[in-house]
Amino acid sequence: MDIKLLQPVKVVCTSDLSTTLTEILSTAEYTRPLIVTDAFVITMPLVTQVIAALRDAGTDVAVFDQVQSDPLASTISAGVDAFREHEADCIIAIGGGSSIDVARGINIVRVNGGNILDYTNPQQPMRTCPGLIAVPTTSGTGSELSNALIVTSDDQKLAVLADPAVSEYAVLCPELTLTLPQKQTIACGLDAFCHAAEGYLSVLASPVTDAICEKIMFLLAKYLPTAVHNGQDRYARERVQVASALAGWMLNNCGTIAGHSIAHVLGSKYHIVHGEAVGYALPAVMKFVAPVRLQKVREIGQIFGAEYPEQSTDEQIAEIACSTVQKFRDETLGLHPFSDYGISQDELLSNIDAVVHERFAGNTPRLIDVTAAREILLGFGTRS
Repeated sequence: MDIKLLQPVKVVCTSDLSTTLTEILSTAEYTRPLIVTDAFVITMPLVTQVIAALRDAGTDVAVFDQVQSDPLASTISAGVDAFREHEADCIIAIGGGSSIDVARGINIVRVNGGNILDYTNPQQPMRTCPGLIAVPTTSGTGSELSNALIVTSDDQKLAVLADPAVSEYAVLCPELTLTLPQKQTIACGLDAFCHAAEGYLSVLASPVTDAICEKIMFLLAKYLPTAVHNGQDRYARERVQVASALAGWMLNNCGTIAGHSIAHVLGSKYHIVHGEAVGYALPAVMKFVAPVRLQKVREIGQIFGAEYPEQSTDEQIAEIACSTVQKFRDETLGLHPFSDYGISQDELLSNIDAVVHERFAGNTPRLIDVTAAREILLGFGTRS
């Protein structure tokens, strides 16, 4: 039976993170958490308050704060050592996607053994991995509800897809995102939007995932600009955080397509910010799939207010929709031009084969071959 909608994570929304985490630990009977985070997040006042409150409640807390962007397999191995040294019984991941990915990797290895790279093989057996409490401080990856983690090895971004290792709890606290800088807010928001848009266009999509992806895209179109330009607006931050979490859930059910393939290849090689990379890719990906997903491409444009004159050709509809998305990305949000990275077109095109063979390319509703990859890369980062 092809089940298209699963959601095993317990989701909690809160404005009182300390009390919520204390209650979760008590309910689940965990007493020795390992907090997995990075060197910046551990200094955030709200996070230091949480650690103090847990310790005041008698919880034996240890901290692993070695997470960095594009986390390495060796970081996960070091986290496993920290988990075992503390004799921990659960993990509280506080941070962006990298921290939650590292925490998920630690949880997989501490339960199943081996090295996290073993689990990039989808045939590798995996037992259920309880005890992951995910607390996102950004609104982009949706890692708190997704089944995926991305690990870097030998300058390659590799995916582990692990239904048995999803979070046990996801805790959404908008206060953690209020001080997220504008540039990160744009990149994270585009990442969440592209999770929904690519899932919507994926061969794995279903009518029920379509409905959720449409709502995610609506929420981000409506509230992400406010979060970008007025970061202290708690309501906008909350709407964006919820949309990001739901988009992470959709990753488990309808996946992503060629835009993420390109972002994984280029991100690991040139260190392009992931959310920016998928944002640069999306209009070209939409245009490429429009011949077989025209109605959906049209509706993505309509979410941003696109209008299609009567008697528009299919090509004109696709062009209008893609231009509307570009305008939202470049003008409404203010994503900086791809040219800032200083990467030539010839250099981009040197990655065609890697894009063709990236694992998520197969979810694209048209074949991603050399010609297709070249077409999309030629449109990568172009501005209207």
